[in-house]
Amino acid sequence: MPNQIHYEVFRRVGAKGGWNLLEVLPSRDAALKLAKDTMAEGNATGVKVMKETYNDDTGDYLSLKIFEEGLNSYSVPAAAEETPNAIPCFKPEDLYSYHARSTIARLLVDFLARNKITVTELIHRADMLEKLEATGTTFQFAIQKVAVAQAASSTVGVQQIVKGLNELTTKACNRVYKDQRAGKFPDPEAAQFKLLAAKLAGQGDAAYLFNGALARHLKECKGWDEKVLRLLTIMEDAPKEEGKPRELVLSSIDSILAEVLGGSAALRDLLGASENLAEMLRKLVDLFLGRTRPDAADGLKLLNSHFAADTLPEARTAVANRIIAEFKANKRLCPESVVEELKALRSIANSIVLGVGKYLSQDDLIAAFTLRSERLVMPEVLGNYLEGAAPDEKFERMLFVEDNIIGAKNKRALSVFTLPLLTGAFDAHFHNPKIPLVQRLQRLANLQARVNRSGFVDVTKTQMSEKLDALAVAVEAKGRLFESVQARPTNHVERATTLLKLATSGVFTEPQLAGKARKIILGYLSQPGFLTGYLAQMPRDADTPPDSQKAMSELMAELGKAGITAETGLKSIAA
Repeated sequence: MPNQIHYEVFRRVGAKGGWNLLEVLPSRDAALKLAKDTMAEGNATGVKVMKETYNDDTGDYLSLKIFEEGLNSYSVPAAAEETPNAIPCFKPEDLYSYHARSTIARLLVDFLARNKITVTELIHRADMLEKLEATGTTFQFAIQKVAVAQAASSTVGVQQIVKGLNELTTKACNRVYKDQRAGKFPDPEAAQFKLLAAKLAGQGDAAYLFNGALARHLKECKGWDEKVLRLLTIMEDAPKEEGKPRELVLSSIDSILAEVLGGSAALRDLLGASENLAEMLRKLVDLFLGRTRPDAADGLKLLNSHFAADTLPEARTAVANRIIAEFKANKRLCPESVVEELKALRSIANSIVLGVGKYLSQDDLIAAFTLRSERLVMPEVLGNYLEGAAPDEKFERMLFVEDNIIGAKNKRALSVFTLPLLTGAFDAHFHNPKIPLVQRLQRLANLQARVNRSGFVDVTKTQMSEKLDALAVAVEAKGRLFESVQARPTNHVERATTLLKLATSGVFTEPQLAGKARKIILGYLSQPGFLTGYLAQMPRDADTPPDSQKAMSELMAELGKAGITAETGLKSIAA
C-alpha cells in the first residue's frame, strides 16, 4: 500500500464518559475483534475503531471511523467527540506507544541523527530531554506540526491543541527527570540484564524501567554498530525459558533495533558509504535476507545472523519498510545511466522477491516497483536515453525498457512513446542499400520476435508486429531476395535448401514474409525429381547409399522449424 495504516480502538465507560484510547493495532480485523470483545465483556458502554492513514507527502494522518457500537444515543458536545483526533495522547505513558514513538521519530529526525540516539533512548534519558528542550525552536516546531495536523481533522483550535501537548510533554519530561534523580533507572552490566528482566517482569512499569536501563547502557557507545552489538549481546544472554522475563528482553531490544534501522543516518553508518541508491538498496536487501557481506562490522554481522534466523520481527519489518520507502523515493537508482538503472531495478527485484512473506507484502513491493517504473517512462528520461541512437536501436532500447518495468499503466505510457518510432527514419534506415539485405531482414525479424515476447497489450503488439512485417515485405520486394534465389543457376533442391536456411535462422518476419517464403519452398518441393535430387546431394560413403528415412526425418525437422507441418511437407514433396 502507498500509505502506512494503523487502527485505534476507543471506548466509553459510563453514560457520559468521553472517548479513551484503548489500543493501537496494525490489523483491521484485530482492531474490530478487540472492540467487539470489549463490548461483549461489558468493559465499555461504547466502542469505536478509527482507521488512521499516514500520508507520506504531507506527514499527516487521515482519520476515518470504520466501526462504532454501544450506548451512544445521548448527546455529546462536538469538541468532546473530536478529542481523540485533537490530542493524540492523553497521559505521559501514551508517549511511549508505538504510534507516538513513530511520530517522534519523524518529527525529530535531525535531532536524533545528530545525537546518534533512538526515540527510546531520548524518552528515557534526562540529559537528552534537557538538550531537546534547550533547542527551543526544534521542540516547539515539532509540537506545532502535530497540532496543525490534528486541527485539520478536528473542531478544536491549534492553540488549544498546542497547549494540551505542551502540558503533556512537560509532564512526561518531569517524570523522567524525577525518576532519574531518584535512581529508578538501573545501570546493569550486559550480563545482568536477564536478572533485571526477571526482577521487573510483571510490574506495571517494567518496560519503562527496562528501557531506561538499556538507554543508560547505550549512552557511551561511539557509533551505531556498537549499539547494535551491545543490544544483541544482551539479547543472546536473555532468559532461555519462555515467559515474561524473556519476552521483556526480546521485545525491548527488538523495538530499539527497529528504531535504529528505521533511521537513514543509522543505516548509512551501519551499511557504509554507497556509490548510489542502487548499491545502498542491494545492501539493504542483503541485510533483510540475512546475507552477511564480507566487509560488515561486528554488530552488523551479528544482526545478519539474527535476521537469517528470523528472531527480530519488528526490526526486520523496519528494514522491509525502509526498502519500500527507498523504492518510492524520487531519487534515481543510477543517475548517470538509464541502462544501469533498469539493470539494477531487475537485479534488486530478483533478490527482494525471495523475502516476500510476513514482513514484506507482495502488494507493497509491486506498488513500489510500479511507482519506480513510472518515473522511468517520463518523456524527458526516455528522450535522453534515445539521444544519438540509430532508428532501429531507439526501438530496441524501448523494448529493453519495457522488459524491465512493471505496471500496465506504465507499459501503456511507454507504447505511446514507442509506436511513433516505427515511421519515417525507421523505414528509411531499413531501405538503406548500404546495409546487406539479409542483415536488414534478420534485424526486423529479431525486433518482431522481441515485440511478440513483450508485455505490451495485445493491440499494441499486433500494431508493432504488423508494421515490422509490412516493412520487411517492402524491403524484400525492393531487394528482390526471392527473385535472386530463383535466378541462381542451380536446381530446385539447392534453392529450397537456401530458403530453408534463411527461414530457420530467423530472417523472415511473420506472417506475410515468412508465409511467402514457405509458399516458395513448397513450390520447389513439388517440382518433379525433388526427392531424388535431395537424396542425391546427401553426404555418403563410397560403398554405402544414403539412409532415405534419416534424410526424410531431417528434412521434416527443418521444414517444421520453418513453420511447415510434416503433413504439408509430405504432401508437397515430389519423387
